[in-house]
Formats: sequence, structure tokens, C-alpha cells
Amino acid sequence: MVGIIIASHGEFANGIFQSGAMIFGEQANVKPCTLMPSEGPEDIRKKMEDAIASFENQEEVLFLVDLWGGTPFNQASALLDGHEDKWAIVTGLNLPMLIETYASRFSMEKAHEIAAHVMQTAQEGVQINPKELEPKEEKKEEVSATPQGAIPEGTVLGDGHIKYGLARIDTRLLHGQVATAWTKTVGPNRIIVVSDNVAHDDLRKSMIEQAAPPGVKANVVPVDKMIQVAKDPRFGATKALLLFETPQDALRAIKGGVDIKELNLGSMAHSQGKVVCTKAVSMGSDDVKTFDELLAMGIKIDVRKVPTDSPENFDEILKKAKTELKMV
Repeated sequence: MVGIIIASHGEFANGIFQSGAMIFGEQANVKPCTLMPSEGPEDIRKKMEDAIASFENQEEVLFLVDLWGGTPFNQASALLDGHEDKWAIVTGLNLPMLIETYASRFSMEKAHEIAAHVMQTAQEGVQINPKELEPKEEKKEEVSATPQGAIPEGTVLGDGHIKYGLARIDTRLLHGQVATAWTKTVGPNRIIVVSDNVAHDDLRKSMIEQAAPPGVKANVVPVDKMIQVAKDPRFGATKALLLFETPQDALRAIKGGVDIKELNLGSMAHSQGKVVCTKAVSMGSDDVKTFDELLAMGIKIDVRKVPTDSPENFDEILKKAKTELKMV
């Protein structure tokens, strides 16, 4: 029997797992895996690994995930690497999808077969009452299949200057909060992850490119490449959301000519030599030095996980980091 992992942000996976049991009965080889607010990518990945290890059949595994591009999806994608011939991921989890998945396991023995089958049920489960509110189908304009080709060097698009809707420091880079809340608020047409480390890691690079929300292209570039892009007039029609893994990468980019006036600080993971400043931010001595330099350059630091949060006091956060590092 195909093993099923139900993965979500927060308690959603546990809740829908319970709902599924109420309707369809208790199910073997099914495990809910939750990413809680205080946890990071490695935590939900470990939960998924433990769940798979508990399955009777580890050859066929189906991940039912809440959100495309979120941390649960990204970690499931990492686990999927090397198992694409047998395992599958379906996002947009809803109760009709889960019930149909349970039912399908009686007649289907392949995760790929079930994944392809439950898509229709999941889509049909989204309806509106009264029916008059349902959107009318519109005829889509035909798009030319003729390749547009590369834009010749020296071409000026728009005013010749790339626009930065948001520049964010986030250890997790492109995940649920960015792919949904920030992308909808900023409205970029391109997400650019600026990181030497990720640009040379084919697996992470591929995961980020696949995690881009609909209608937005995602790219991963080294810092030096971003500096070149910032000076290239061919990107004048681009509204970008920049993601930096570290403040050091952001500082290098700004010094190189990337015209950023404000940095949104989302998260900085804890590691050896760092102190915990908030639930989401940890800093080491080099981080403190980097932020001091950014502030001296007039760069504003906006500490928020999502757009609707109230900004935290960065001066107090930095002060706490300096105080606690002296005590280490």
C-alpha cells in the first residue's frame, strides 16, 4: 500500500488527518507532518524521514502538501530527489483530495498513479454557493510559440534600471511566507536569489526555481552576477524581489552597486558562535559587524516575517546581540 505523508504549515496536517479518519476511518501508513512557528526546515524534514521509515512500503510514497513553494514542499522535494520514478508530491491539499487518495489506495498501487488521479477530485472539491458567483470562463488569447530569443546587449528596456520591490535576508530563502504573502504584496515579475553558495548547489538551485509561485520566474545568481544585472539596461522592465541568505551577501551586493535602500530581515538561523536575538533571528560577531556597516551606509533594516506584522525594533535586536556576544 502506498505510504502517505500529509505535510503543512502549522496544525493543518494534524487537523485534516483527523477529519479524514472521521470520514473514511483510521488509515495505516499515513503520517501527518507539521512545521510549527518555532521550527525550521530541518525539523519537518526529520519528521518526514521518520514517517517514511515507519511505512511498511517505502518504495511508493505520496506527499500531500498544503502549499507549493512553502518549506514543507521544499523539504519534500529534497527527499523526492533520486526517487522521482516512484514517489510524487501533490500540493493544494484539501479534504476531497485526501479522501480520494485513501479510496484510491484500494485499487492503485503506484504513487504516480494516485497523484495523477486525485488532481481532478481536488479541483472539483472547490465550489461556490450560490453558483452565480462562479467566475465565467474566458477565452484565452493565443500566444505565439515563436521563440523570442535573447535580448541584444545594449538594449534599453523601460528606463534601463531594474526595480527592487523588496530585498530580504532570509536563511530559508524562497518558502511559503515569501511565495505567498510577500509576493502578493510586492507584485514582482521575478524573484532573484542572490547567493554564491546556492548558485553552485544544483539541487538547491533547482528546488528554488521550481518553487516560484505562478506567474513569477525565479532565478539563482551569485553576488557578482547580481551586480552585473543591476547595471544592465536590459533589466529595466524587471520588478524584482531579491532574497539574500546572509547580510554579508547583501552588503557585497550593495557595495557593488545594487541600489537597495532598505533590507527586510526575515530570518537568520542559529549556528555555533551565534546568539539568539528573537525567535527568528540569531547573530554572530560577523553579522553584527555587517549590520553596523549597513546602518552606517544609511540602509534601513525592517524586521518582519510577513507584511502584516508590525516592524520589530532592530536597534534593540542589534543591542541584544552585542551584549550577549560579549558574554560568550
